[in-house]
Amino acid sequence: MALPTAEETGNMAEMEMQWAVKAMHHAETYMKLLKSVGGKNFRLTAIDDELYADFKKNFPNLNIEKLDESEFKTEVSKAKWRDFINKYENRVTDFNFGSLVRIDCKGDYTEENTLFVMRTQFYCIEIARNKEGLNDSIKN
Repeated sequence: MALPTAEETGNMAEMEMQWAVKAMHHAETYMKLLKSVGGKNFRLTAIDDELYADFKKNFPNLNIEKLDESEFKTEVSKAKWRDFINKYENRVTDFNFGSLVRIDCKGDYTEENTLFVMRTQFYCIEIARNKEGLNDSIKN
């Protein structure tokens, strides 16, 4: 049986639910690690330092402590992020998979404190938060 084309899938509820479950599992696993190990004590990718440097160079004014959705959802910001993310297609596993990131780094994952982003965006934001000590208060 052939897979459906993008046009045929539309917004199939089952497919959306599978994405949501996978993204939520990733978020829960990450929070467990933050709470038990702390952000400064582990790496998210093999190229954390490179991602961090490139992220800070390309998005120097992005407030990673409390994210502003407009920095991700406007047409201009989407284009800038798309160009940035695509550079890592062959270097970051699941580089463009959907992920959940906390809007306010001091909070947990809740409906009000969650933003849907691509995996590379998640890595860049959380690597920066870890390196800059913004996730230190999460550890138990």
